Amino acid sequence: MAGLDESKPFIPLGIAVLTVSDTRTLADDRSGETLVQRLTGAGHRLAGRAIVTDDVALIQATVKAWIADKAIDVIITTGGTGFTGRDVTPEALEPLFEKRMDGFSVVFHQISFPKIGTSTVQSRATGGVANATYIFCLPGSPGACKDAWDGLLAAQLDYRHRPCNFVEILPRLDEHLRRGAGTA
Repeated sequence: MAGLDESKPFIPLGIAVLTVSDTRTLADDRSGETLVQRLTGAGHRLAGRAIVTDDVALIQATVKAWIADKAIDVIITTGGTGFTGRDVTPEALEPLFEKRMDGFSVVFHQISFPKIGTSTVQSRATGGVANATYIFCLPGSPGACKDAWDGLLAAQLDYRHRPCNFVEILPRLDEHLRRGAGTA
């Protein structure tokens, strides 16, 4: 049965938040602020925060720097997941994924559907793993960020969540890289 095993310790993660927008600043970034409040409220550490424009090279540069930083376990982006010409977050980040997390999108849409109905199909929310770092790409609305955190990420980023969670496998995400390191 799903739930928290209170006998296990909470393990705080380093989580970075990237807002992808041509118009937002830190002063009016409600989606990024929603994520920051939720992750710190849950006991995690804000390990980075930035806003970049809808530009593939800028998005990739920020995320590449963050996945190289061992203090960052998780990256959550908000914005740029729609269908307009400027929406390029999936195009920027999916090529970096070593493993794609198809179930993340499926569950995100299941959570969104009761709230926004068929409009959920307008989101290309995606997730994956790169350099032993989880990456989740969310739509740019505060409501979508709340839904993703409250309905999915809060539990999966909590080591106490059962039957399984992302935290317990975090140390093994780069096994494929280590396995090949000793061979010549």
